[in-house]
Amino acid sequence: MTSPVALIAEDEPLLADALRAMLAQAWPDLHVLPVAPDGTAAIAAIAQEQPDVVFLDIAMPGATGLDVARACARLTRAPQIVFVTAFDRFALDAFDAAAIDYLLKPVEPDRLARTVARLRERLAAPKHDTLSQLLATLRTHLEDEAAPGGAVNGTNGAHGANGASGSKSVTAASAPAAGEYLRFVRASVGDEIRIVPVEEVCFFEAADKYVVVATVDGDLLIRTSLRELLPQLDPSRFWQVHRSTVVNVAEVVSAQHTPLGRLTLKLKRRKDRVAVSRQYAHLFRQM
Repeated sequence: MTSPVALIAEDEPLLADALRAMLAQAWPDLHVLPVAPDGTAAIAAIAQEQPDVVFLDIAMPGATGLDVARACARLTRAPQIVFVTAFDRFALDAFDAAAIDYLLKPVEPDRLARTVARLRERLAAPKHDTLSQLLATLRTHLEDEAAPGGAVNGTNGAHGANGASGSKSVTAASAPAAGEYLRFVRASVGDEIRIVPVEEVCFFEAADKYVVVATVDGDLLIRTSLRELLPQLDPSRFWQVHRSTVVNVAEVVSAQHTPLGRLTLKLKRRKDRVAVSRQYAHLFRQM
């Protein structure tokens, strides 16, 4: 029997190497092609090599992982797609693009093992899931990932004011004086130091060793972890709603349940929907 072939599309070399090493342990007979460093390269490699499985980062230069997945849908022999992302708000988009699964960064060995088992089963007996099957699978996955835990340390590109990829480079958050909460965030943008009042921040989201600072004008990254940032924020203004997300409650318009029962927040000045995990759902029961 021919060994299955996989492609990893990831613009962070260290993360790509780590996933390759984990796959070698979880799926020894899997042949992994050279890493595609961006979306455009991934589309070309998929067309040429016709891999059985593709592990796609979502926010990549050239073309996003969702763009790559949609391009794959037009192929006669489309690969099985697994998204690898730091942001689980992309889960619904992932399944809209017919992904078999998605993994949150940092990828956990047990979670990867479940994905590998699912892929093996799919490759052994290919079939097209019905919409109801996909929705049932997605509900299970979202419940798994929404379990209580600490701040996520994922990595990925950030998103513009309306969800478009592409962020500016960064430094660190300014530390508050003793007994005070953080009033400003400082981020380097080229040769400039941008000063962002915290009241202009719509939400903060963990992204590896950085935090995405989401404002109405776009996203910045600051070189700190969400765990380090959280104690510096005024808890009456900034509420943790997910292990990876802290939202400015003044920016929240409403809390809404999706058809899958998932609670999300609608914001005043962003098109993003902010996911609320079950651990923090009680904060919005009266909204």
